[in-house]
Amino acid sequence: MNEAIKVYGTRWCGDTKRALRILDQRNVNYDWIDIDKDKDGENFVKETNRGNRSVPTIIFSDKSVLVEPSNQQLEDKLNSIGR
Repeated sequence: MNEAIKVYGTRWCGDTKRALRILDQRNVNYDWIDIDKDKDGENFVKETNRGNRSVPTIIFSDKSVLVEPSNQQLEDKLNSIGR
C-alpha cells in the first residue's frame, strides 16, 4: 500500500482549498497538516520554501514535492503515481 501524501497548508488559503478539493474528488488518501496550528509543520514549510510559508506544500510517497501547484500540475503528478 502506498504511503499517504502529506499536504501542508492553511484552512483560509484558496490554493490549499483547491488542491484538497482535487485530492478529495479523486479519493486520494492524504495527511493534512494545518501550519497555523502545527508549529513543526510551519517550520517544515519554511525550511522547504526558503523561509516562506508557501502553501500548499505537498509531499508525495516518492519524496517529490509540489508547492502551490496548478490544477494541471497536481493532476499530472497524481496520474504519474497512479492515484
